[in-house]
Amino acid sequence: EAVRMLKERGFDVTGDKVTIMDTADVSAGGTGTNLPARTTQAAVAVQAGGAGGPQPGAAPKPDVISEEERQREIRKIQRDIARRRRSKFILIFLRLAFFVLAPTALTGYYYYNIATPMYSVETQMIIQKPEGGGTPGGLGGLLAGIGLGGNEDSIIVQSFLTSREAMLHLDEDQGFIAHFQQDYIDDIQRLPPDASKEDAYKVYKKLVTVGYDPSEGVIRMNVTALTAEAATAFSEALIGYAEERVDKISSRLREDQMVGAQASYAAAEQAVLDSQQRVLELQQTRGVLSAEAEISGQMGIINSLEVQLEDKRLALAEINANERPNPARANAISAEIDRLSARIQELRSGMIGAGDSGASLARISGELKIAESELAMRQLLLQQALTQLETARIEANRQVRYLSIGVAPVASDVPTHPKKLQNTMIALVVFLGAYIFLSLTVSILREQIGS
Repeated sequence: EAVRMLKERGFDVTGDKVTIMDTADVSAGGTGTNLPARTTQAAVAVQAGGAGGPQPGAAPKPDVISEEERQREIRKIQRDIARRRRSKFILIFLRLAFFVLAPTALTGYYYYNIATPMYSVETQMIIQKPEGGGTPGGLGGLLAGIGLGGNEDSIIVQSFLTSREAMLHLDEDQGFIAHFQQDYIDDIQRLPPDASKEDAYKVYKKLVTVGYDPSEGVIRMNVTALTAEAATAFSEALIGYAEERVDKISSRLREDQMVGAQASYAAAEQAVLDSQQRVLELQQTRGVLSAEAEISGQMGIINSLEVQLEDKRLALAEINANERPNPARANAISAEIDRLSARIQELRSGMIGAGDSGASLARISGELKIAESELAMRQLLLQQALTQLETARIEANRQVRYLSIGVAPVASDVPTHPKKLQNTMIALVVFLGAYIFLSLTVSILREQIGS
């Protein structure tokens, strides 16, 4: 069907070379008006005379042109297309030059000729705790083994070093804000004389970067300043602040542990002193140094008197066993037996009943035993409190954190900032990406509006 329609319009696709330009403007109802028609001699004859041959005096149709005119028109169209392409290319180049190359050139000029050079100092730190004093089990032991035991401490230190508090401390001690308000700094990097704390903090976050690697447990800090000496001083000051903060992290816990153990030990020690004072008062008021020794002495005297009493009774029985006993001697022995019995009864009564001191020896012995038992119990509690105090001291020592310096801050001899080539390339990529994004957005909007 396409071949037939082309033949009706004077194109012989089997014999002629037909290009897309020849048929670009041909519609279904007529011939093209912008492109020259290409015909053969047979087609001219058919168009001039129809099926019966050429008719004399018939005028040719207006859309039939010669080969020379056709080629001239084609060259004209090609020149017009080339001119449009050149204009579009020049327009694209001008856009790129205005939106990409010019801003990149200005950025590079700033970094290479205007930007004030700065110096950086790098420091690496790690938070450690004493080893030993207990074996952590489970997940805690595993984390401690791979360096994650102090993860929260390192994160706290990282947050502190990048906080406003650290910036204010650094400004009070080292004059951080005044350092970046000096006149020789370029206008972009210099802080204005009336800069607020928030403006200074933005500069602080840009120039003081702190990173934490949880896999290694290392805190990396990079400090940038106008001079190498100032960068080193800032780094050392921040390290000192970090050490103070690390010490404060565990000081509250250590103090709480030690306060409780020390209070318990002090109470136990005072109880022992009170018990000893009670025993001493009983010994002084009762006049008995040792109840056991006093009872043993009394019982020894009673036993000795009972032996004598038994001897006298045997002697009296022997006298009375004679046929003619001696009454005088028997009376004397009987009197001695009565005296011994009275003495024994007196001694036994003194041990059980109240004596001159107002308390019996048995009561004194019981009071002393109770006081001594309480003293022994208080001494045992004192030993336990002392053990708890030592345990708390060991645990408190285990809670101590140390900030160890892996890489000390060392002043560099050449400026490290700004990175001229790197920053210029980054600016080129940013401007080019922004231009492409805006161009695509405009093209999509234009297509949506025109459709």
